[in-house]
Amino acid sequence: MSTLEIKDLHVSIEGKEILKGIDLTINTNEIHAIMGPNGNGKSTLLLAIMGHPSYEITEGSILLDGEDITEMSEDERSRMGIFLGMQAPIEIPGITNSDFLRAAVNVHNEEPVSLLKFVDELEQTIDKLDLKQELAHRYLNVGFSGGEKKRNEILQMKMLKPKFALLDEIDSGLDVDALNIVAESVNEMKSDNFGAIIVSHYERLFEMIHPTHVNVIYDGKIVLTGGPELVSKIDKEGYNWIADQFGLEKEEETAVDFSNL
Repeated sequence: MSTLEIKDLHVSIEGKEILKGIDLTINTNEIHAIMGPNGNGKSTLLLAIMGHPSYEITEGSILLDGEDITEMSEDERSRMGIFLGMQAPIEIPGITNSDFLRAAVNVHNEEPVSLLKFVDELEQTIDKLDLKQELAHRYLNVGFSGGEKKRNEILQMKMLKPKFALLDEIDSGLDVDALNIVAESVNEMKSDNFGAIIVSHYERLFEMIHPTHVNVIYDGKIVLTGGPELVSKIDKEGYNWIADQFGLEKEEETAVDFSNL
């Protein structure tokens, strides 16, 4: 069992404060849904946990199994067991999908994984995600459809086997069949060795991946936490009732430049 703790996290970008004191504890074997109106800090939270250099942590800390990772680089956090499934995966010409994955898998293991074992697991995982085997030999995300890019993020997650996956709108752009495949993949991984934080606006994803906790971010803070029933209430009534209840106003979130990842 592992624990990811976010304590009083304040995050700014280009001098503008986006997160204004986030407290959140996630254990493995838990799925935390993050919901809230656009521009209130959902993606910022995931990027800050992952260590995006454009996001300045001005107060607070991030701990993984009691170890402070707040000042660690992205690759150090990744090796510690954190994975980010990006909302808009970037294209990397010149590096094949399989070369990228093999390098990443080897970095995450004390000893390099044999080529035979790697290829066997990669082919099986590609099949389970209903992707074409040729995907392994194409340049990373280059020419991929939107659905292929999102399922390729899940492919990376399954190959790297992180303690915690941060999935940022992994359902956007997916048709029903692809969404079922992605949801099934996340559900299969849930265990005492795996937990996830999932950002999405849509009830349909959380009907397939049943969250153990639902957290609503508004104006840079978690203002409400509940169970799956909160997803249904938001789907039916929107967020205005939350704004009215807490006297909040929506702030616009700064756009993310994924080229810096």
